[in-house]
Amino acid sequence: IDLKFVTKGAYSTNYGSRLYVMDSEDTYKMFRLKNREFTFTADVSNLPCGLNGAVYFVEMDQRGDWDGSGNTAGAKYGTGYCDAQCPHDIKFIKGEANSMNWNSTNVPPVGHFGSCCAEMDIWEANSRATAYTPHPCNKPGLTKCEGTECGDNAKGERYLGMCDKDGCDFNSYRMGDTSFYGHGADYKIDSSKPVTVVTQFLTHDGTDTGDLSEVRRFYVQDGAVVENSEATILGPGAGNSITDDFCSKQKSKFGDLNDFAAKGALREMGAALERGMVLVLSLWDDTDVSMLWLDAAYPTNEPARKPGVLRGPCPSDATSEPKYLRSTVPDSHAAFSQIKVGEIGSTYGSGSGRRLAPAYV
Repeated sequence: IDLKFVTKGAYSTNYGSRLYVMDSEDTYKMFRLKNREFTFTADVSNLPCGLNGAVYFVEMDQRGDWDGSGNTAGAKYGTGYCDAQCPHDIKFIKGEANSMNWNSTNVPPVGHFGSCCAEMDIWEANSRATAYTPHPCNKPGLTKCEGTECGDNAKGERYLGMCDKDGCDFNSYRMGDTSFYGHGADYKIDSSKPVTVVTQFLTHDGTDTGDLSEVRRFYVQDGAVVENSEATILGPGAGNSITDDFCSKQKSKFGDLNDFAAKGALREMGAALERGMVLVLSLWDDTDVSMLWLDAAYPTNEPARKPGVLRGPCPSDATSEPKYLRSTVPDSHAAFSQIKVGEIGSTYGSGSGRRLAPAYV
């Protein structure tokens, strides 16, 4: 699939794109990934600073909250979106219009209610930086939130809401290895070429029902398996995968509130993965903070030398803002292919003859 950035129609221009994977005309495909691995090939060579070609899972309802009355559209028409940022720009939530206090002058337009659910970001990337991030929430499924439960940034309630908006990210650049991922042959993972991304969801006892204990990442490029970079900024032995221990060390080192632990950490993320999540692929720009949290220095009011602030090599300037990107790089696009899910070790390379073959999505 090739996702476009700017699409011009007869009557309007659309910025960004998002699609959901279906398993029938009326239902989303539900992925249950504990004790499984998920693999795909990405080509983000065409994405500059400020754009994000994303592959992620969210705990949407299988039928898009179709109920036969208020919502007769359902998954067939792409309803039911939610994520851990509890977005307020969703026009219909659980079959009801989000019209109360609708602010059409905001970019994007927003309403009173938000749409919250757990989110597992497998791949958020452009050609300069990449991260993968679990975002647990303390309620199952989609919650139509209002007030403090939404955790709105503008109200200073980010950490009072039901979802972990920060998540626990593994961004190689932020974790200390600035030569691991980037555009060109000087990097271990060269984003100027397609790369196969492998993510494993390991449980504490190696079963499908065990608690999620580790989210492990590695890559395959030019026929070679490349282990994920080490989190050198956290000191010796910090590892190269997401565990509760890694997250605690990261939050402590960077001086961040550990909302990940407060919202249930990997165990709660695993519970959502066991209940079933919908696969989303998207390409977007960031009208809030210009994707600085992914590929530049952020927060902007902190010195770049502070651990955790530098997330990538991009300049924190107007070239990452949507207005600039939409006018100068409208033809940007991201390609995703060879999407597979299967038992641990089955979706890349020759695998083992005793493993079940992976299923193409």
